[in-house]
Amino acid sequence: MNDQVLTTVLFLSVVALTIFITIRASRSTEGTSDFYAGGRSFSPIQNGLAIGGDYMSAASFLGISGIIALSGYDGFLYSIGFLVAWLVALLLVAEMLRNSGRYTMADQLAFRMRRRPVRLAAATSTVVVSIFYLLAQMVGAGTLVALLLGVDNQAIKNIVIFGVGALMIFYVTVGGMKGTTWVQIIKAVLLMVGSALIVVLVLAQFSFNISDLLGQAATNSGAGSAFLEPGLKYGGSLTSKLDFVSLGLALVLGTAGLPHILIRFYTVPTARDARKSVLWAIGLIGVFYLFTLILGFGAAALLDTSTLDPAGNLAAPRLAEEVGGGAGTTGGAILLALIAAVAFATILAVVAGLTLTSSASVAHDVYNNVFKKGMATEKEEIRVTRIAAAGIGLVAILLAIPAQNLNIAFLVALAFAVAASANLPTILLNIFWRRFNTRGALWSIYGGLVASIGLVIFSPVMSGKTDPTSGENLSLLPAGIDISWFPLENPGLVSIPLGFLFGIIGALSSREPAAEDRYTELEVRALTGAGSEKAISH
Repeated sequence: MNDQVLTTVLFLSVVALTIFITIRASRSTEGTSDFYAGGRSFSPIQNGLAIGGDYMSAASFLGISGIIALSGYDGFLYSIGFLVAWLVALLLVAEMLRNSGRYTMADQLAFRMRRRPVRLAAATSTVVVSIFYLLAQMVGAGTLVALLLGVDNQAIKNIVIFGVGALMIFYVTVGGMKGTTWVQIIKAVLLMVGSALIVVLVLAQFSFNISDLLGQAATNSGAGSAFLEPGLKYGGSLTSKLDFVSLGLALVLGTAGLPHILIRFYTVPTARDARKSVLWAIGLIGVFYLFTLILGFGAAALLDTSTLDPAGNLAAPRLAEEVGGGAGTTGGAILLALIAAVAFATILAVVAGLTLTSSASVAHDVYNNVFKKGMATEKEEIRVTRIAAAGIGLVAILLAIPAQNLNIAFLVALAFAVAASANLPTILLNIFWRRFNTRGALWSIYGGLVASIGLVIFSPVMSGKTDPTSGENLSLLPAGIDISWFPLENPGLVSIPLGFLFGIIGALSSREPAAEDRYTELEVRALTGAGSEKAISH
């Protein structure tokens, strides 16, 4: 009972802190610039921390450490993919997007194309990617709180998911981008400190000898040296090897197309600050993913991984309990509660950023620019953003409930695949190809969306996958339903090239003349920053 009281107090403290920050930020939020972009007032360090807070989600902290604990070397490939992806964002997207956009991805696309259809397509893609990402966070929240309460009750997990949904709607509707950003900054600091503490305690168990740690992990895993070599998870067959290539493509290319990451480039005063923000984020995220290596292999070395949930999402909290003294000890209870509270803060911060991004796109791109033809007032637009946040939160809640058997890092990888298939091809073709036009943008976005989502529907993610040991159903649909004719669990290998191909074919088959003068102006702004302030106010 004392352990549960401690956990409850820490949880409520984290929630109270984030609510206080949100309410405080709301007092200085006035117009759409404040609500969507935080008044473009954040420094590169602050924005770098916020980007890290946005990116180091429950998938990273809980999901990746769990996959490493269960699959060894192959699980660490998630960390490598997530980190390397930032080079694409830094070199191809961050500065140019900040120079040529305003609040959303669609601002940059609509500059030289027919605005209404392009904005509608971009908003659709933004909402779909955000909901995929939201699923992972909510699944993590349900799993985490069920562990802390010492129950395996599905109804309680569902209640937790509803609670997280309600909180994220509150953050967006009250605090906007300023409140969300400060929550992400606080969360990034808490996550780094909490992870560093567990890493030090794990290494202390092996006298800070990483070789001994890896050796014990390999022995304890039951797979021997294969645990430390490629192929344990993705090397069993040609299909699994192709699945790995598909996963790698999605992770490396997906970051530069994630809407909630793209919107962060608009919260700093200049394009140079956007670039510096990414450099700060890369440093922070790089250190954190090194931590996941120790957390994952530490869990494999010190825990009986057969007692973990099938997806491995509880590896990090269980490891915290173990290095604190073990189950039933005061130290173990304190560390478990601390890490769980940090993970919960992680979830709250990420869902707030995702919900703000998708609801802002609905209000700014669809309501104002499609239905109101740019004539909506700032007050009307912000009101629609708040309504959209509630709707998107409800959809995410309803979809998260049946997805609780899936590893949350894997769920995020699906979001990356959709972003890399629909958003990234459109952004890059728009920036670098003079011939690109409205049809090309529409075909690229919708084609990439349909290809990626369609392949997921007919993959083992949706149906037909069971745990080989326990026989437990690991797919979204009930056991006994099998429509999985597409063999890969991640669609990126097929859907990403299709996104580019659809965009190219669409542009070349259109009779619409390319807006040469608009492209030249966009190119100058994107590459040099000249006239970017004019772009912001257009």
